[in-house]
Amino acid sequence: MTLGGCATQDYVDKHVAVVQGQVGDLQGKQAATDTHLTQVDQTAQDALNRAEAAGKLAEGKFLYSMVLSDDSVKFPVDGTQLSAEAQTRLMDFVQKLKSDNKNVYLEIQGHTDATGSEPGNIRLGEERAEAVRRFFNVQGVPLNRMSTISFGPDSPVAPNNTREGRAQNRRVVVIVMA
Repeated sequence: MTLGGCATQDYVDKHVAVVQGQVGDLQGKQAATDTHLTQVDQTAQDALNRAEAAGKLAEGKFLYSMVLSDDSVKFPVDGTQLSAEAQTRLMDFVQKLKSDNKNVYLEIQGHTDATGSEPGNIRLGEERAEAVRRFFNVQGVPLNRMSTISFGPDSPVAPNNTREGRAQNRRVVVIVMA
């Protein structure tokens, strides 16, 4: 009976040691996981802080914008030439920039309707934005204070299934930033 008890005790000790080793391994893995989660949480918090700071910085940069749409500027379908009416509006805008006498930066965004091919619309949006940029430059706005970007048909302000909607989507937006 004593021998049977010792054999059982040895058996239990061996199996308990194995289980205790497995528990120790799991505790080590849990500690590593906790450490990793703490690092991920800190990284996420750092990213959130940076994003909030960037948002606050950007809020102070935007001053105002002007939209040159088909109803006021009359970009012809597939055209980039500025009409006399568009040049008058742009000249008023240039005078406002000069009278404000601020060192501002202009982002000139070209947009199109959804008719035509995607690459063609991207090109057309860029050409419209460039036409406005060239006009501003001729009026004395330095080129290094302006950039152009084409959104093509990707940022419509109206549905493209009506003539009026397509006309509204053919536009140039000038964003003025400090």
